[in-house]
Amino acid sequence: MELMRLGEPGQEIPVATEDGKYFDLRSVAADIDGDFLGGGGIERVRTALKAGLPELEGAAAMRIGAPVAKPGAVLCIGQNYAAHAAESGDAPPSVPILFFKHPNTVVGAFDHVIIPPGAEKVDWEVELAVVIGKRASYLASPEEALDYVAGYAVSNDVSERSYQVEHSGGQWSKGKCCATFNPLGPTLVPAEEVGDPQQLRLQSAVNGETRQDSNTSDMIFSVAHIIWNLSQYLVLDPGDIINTGTPQGVALSGKFPYLREGDSMEISIEKLGRQEQKLVAFRV
Repeated sequence: MELMRLGEPGQEIPVATEDGKYFDLRSVAADIDGDFLGGGGIERVRTALKAGLPELEGAAAMRIGAPVAKPGAVLCIGQNYAAHAAESGDAPPSVPILFFKHPNTVVGAFDHVIIPPGAEKVDWEVELAVVIGKRASYLASPEEALDYVAGYAVSNDVSERSYQVEHSGGQWSKGKCCATFNPLGPTLVPAEEVGDPQQLRLQSAVNGETRQDSNTSDMIFSVAHIIWNLSQYLVLDPGDIINTGTPQGVALSGKFPYLREGDSMEISIEKLGRQEQKLVAFRV
């Protein structure tokens, strides 16, 4: 069972997909958001599926929205793969590096990504997204951290590197917060369906040519460690999204050209599905 939101922006319908069928969740939940996740929504959906839910007519032809509505926060971990830190010219971090994306960067998995006016260094980053399912604050140890995960999704932490480095003033978020810079989904896969988050292959391609091909086992800081560590400094709420870092193979490495209008990004993670975005220029 996986969770989706289908429909035009602002009009998405909550859906559960199972065995190739799409089930309408409007009798179970108003939306897939923090209130839903923190209020036992996933278990309610499982129960409702067993009891019987109507299929959503025409679902396969509908736009795929982000699987989580209105996240309160999008927290991101930088340089969490050693090879990516090296290609960035930095030593592996000794503690998780935290930066933020504006929640309104989150868009659907197949929506266009907009190149900001004058931007010349737009980059791709395949990442495992963790979606929080219950409030986490001052956790005692990493061992308990995965109990706070509702599920996982594919995330593309799109970045503008000149904004990130040259315009930043020491922080990275200016290069991360442009409109459409965080395609998410296509689905939210409950944690129980995924199993070990440190055993997932993740890949990216641009115009059909492979860019990244790695595994979450290569993370410097595991998902559990990240959640525990962040909980020592902030409160994680249901519906919050954590982007857990990207492996080597981005344009920042100098091995590949930056993205241009008309390019296509393909992003995938084992067990979580694939997404694809076309790059379009900003227009008033």
